[in-house]
Amino acid sequence: MITVADVEAAAARIAGHVIRTPTVPSPGLSSLLGAHVTAKLELLQRTGSFKVRGATAKLLSLDEAERAAGVVAVSGGNHGIAVAVMAGALDIKATVVMPRSAPRRAVGIAEAAGANVLLADAMDGAFALAEQLRTEGLTLVHPFDDSVVIAAQGTVGLEFAEEAGDLTDVLVSIGGGGLIAGVATALRARRPGVRIWGVETEGARAMSEALAAGGPVPVQLASIVSTLSAPSVSQLTYDHVSALVTDVLTVTDAEAVQGTLDLADHAKVWAEPAAGCLVPAARKVLDHVGESARIGLVVCGGNASAADVTTWAEQFGLH
Repeated sequence: MITVADVEAAAARIAGHVIRTPTVPSPGLSSLLGAHVTAKLELLQRTGSFKVRGATAKLLSLDEAERAAGVVAVSGGNHGIAVAVMAGALDIKATVVMPRSAPRRAVGIAEAAGANVLLADAMDGAFALAEQLRTEGLTLVHPFDDSVVIAAQGTVGLEFAEEAGDLTDVLVSIGGGGLIAGVATALRARRPGVRIWGVETEGARAMSEALAAGGPVPVQLASIVSTLSAPSVSQLTYDHVSALVTDVLTVTDAEAVQGTLDLADHAKVWAEPAAGCLVPAARKVLDHVGESARIGLVVCGGNASAADVTTWAEQFGLH
């Protein structure tokens, strides 16, 4: 498992390549939820999500042979964007494999950054194709099963701990678990009393299933939230979550989309459902711990188009 020293080293490595995103109290969300809410706005990060932190750290760690070979990444959207943009900035050739369900906007941004984008029928097929390309010589930039990536994602937690006021509970979305593993490591070191809650959608419960089984297991994916849809977590992320996280909560896709609308209406930020899922999950946390809680939300990304959100809202009958 990584340590807070690893996170601090990652912060030094990526400084100058990523931005220190705002940590702000949200009067609108506080009023909506009936408890004090502070938001870490990673949707304002370069490339629109926290993923650029891990991608940058990994790309900067490569030796000359690995850089020359080129890199491959597998992604439901945000990791692919981050790798494509940062590889382009660092003059490294990148291939990004995405499922056909990935947002068209994500595919377009990755291609515009110069990456070769390959589409697979589903997320498990995308992971398989990326692994095949790795065996053929490309350097894999894994979205979560990498201690370098996890440590860099943990810089979100380091900044949150340094800048937020008193917090009792912090909520973090989970796909493969890299973000929550890093954030939990930093927060447990800097604010030992804070409870950390993971959030998944019901159609992408890779971490919940792993915790129930005692280790990573493959899951069937049935969520519109492609950026949280990992076919399984890794042993590395499972170990961090099982040791450091209070619990993992699940919400429906409809609740996640409603959360996206709530973030727009009440927090005045345009997030994606991977972040929207935090709002209904926060209500569940408050049911557990009471309204005196002081909630922290890691608003992980904003790479959803207006058309995407409108389509999802119509699908679920939301307004």
